[in-house]
Amino acid sequence: MPAALKPIKPCNDKTEMTDVMVNSKILFFYLVFYALLIGYFSAMLAVFWQTLDPKMPKFQLSESLIGANPGLGFRPMPVEDTVESTLVWYKASDNGNIEAWTRQIDIFLKAYHEEEDNRVDCSFDTPPPEGKVCRVPMNEWGPCTKANRYNFKKKSPCIFLKLNKIFNWVPDLYNTTENLPEVMPEDLREHIGSELGRGDKNANIVWVSCAGENPADNEHIGPINYIPRRGFPGYFFPFKNTEGYLPPIVAVHFESPKNGVLINIECKAWAKNIHHDRADRRGSVHFELMVD
Repeated sequence: MPAALKPIKPCNDKTEMTDVMVNSKILFFYLVFYALLIGYFSAMLAVFWQTLDPKMPKFQLSESLIGANPGLGFRPMPVEDTVESTLVWYKASDNGNIEAWTRQIDIFLKAYHEEEDNRVDCSFDTPPPEGKVCRVPMNEWGPCTKANRYNFKKKSPCIFLKLNKIFNWVPDLYNTTENLPEVMPEDLREHIGSELGRGDKNANIVWVSCAGENPADNEHIGPINYIPRRGFPGYFFPFKNTEGYLPPIVAVHFESPKNGVLINIECKAWAKNIHHDRADRRGSVHFELMVD
């Protein structure tokens, strides 16, 4: 038997027109709703941006994510494929190996060799004027120069330290021999006293000390020299994000580290408002040195 034919419903133009109108109203509602939402969000974002200074972070010091306790950084650092390593290991007889390390220092120091109109010569008696920054002099580095390839060839390498920048941070300096912390190395205590003998202003420095982390490391590390001085002069602070600013640096010259021995080294920055935490590397930096 033939299949039963379904009855054809009559076309109801009025019903279809009603559905179209309802759908159009819903679409119009959402268009208006999202337009208002986007407009409100954009207005709030514009108000928020008006509260920000392009040269000054909204949250500073202890209110910021990085806090108010600067750490130290070092150069050269291991190549990118060993980014988690802190080992500076090279062969003094391998010129290519030496070049790989010293090229990193070249790149790091490039900005320091460039002349900027906004940089001026500073001293303890002449801090930078408003809107200017201190020039880091690059003619006082002794063996730690590009011409000497930072003394890597002579098995007495120079490692460069810098204090990490924190906006508006001002160091509370150890500029007298009173109330020096008991944990401060004895040779640094003596050095502070010696600098004070040359004039009180010469001690206005964020001091630096480097040593082996363990007794065995100290046996192998050899003499250490700090160039051009043993720390970061106070007239470089605070960092205000002024154009042309570069943080001060110290070249740590390891004069005769034991060859073929891995030496664990910890360097610390010293000021009354720098607190040391080896686990978090606050106020300090760790690296290993091995010269073959």
